[in-house]
Amino acid sequence: MTQDRIDVFADATEDWQFIHVDPVRAKRETSFDGTIAHGFLTLSMLAAMSADCVPKIDGVRLSVNYGFDRIRFLSPVRADSLICANFIPADLIQDSSQEWTIHWNVEVMIKDQTKPALAARWITKRYF
Repeated sequence: MTQDRIDVFADATEDWQFIHVDPVRAKRETSFDGTIAHGFLTLSMLAAMSADCVPKIDGVRLSVNYGFDRIRFLSPVRADSLICANFIPADLIQDSSQEWTIHWNVEVMIKDQTKPALAARWITKRYF
């Protein structure tokens, strides 16, 4: 999670709070020892991380984000941290012969930390 990525996200969302974009002030005025990523940036990375590790399902023509039942930001993601995610399918619901809903239990982990950065229940749809 680079400072450049955090800055671009700040510009896209117009959330320029100093804890995200001012490393000197964040180091001086917070207990984070520098800047931290926006929680919503960490959440937004789920799409990219899932593409890297969730197996493809044969016959799927479209996969969409349907939303979340629960999101918790448990630990700050400091600039220049390495993050990864665990995606565990919790529920699989066949809505029709061509539509499935998948509920995922997701944790975003920070390298060298035991407490997750984020825990969520993510809902996706698969269309065949």
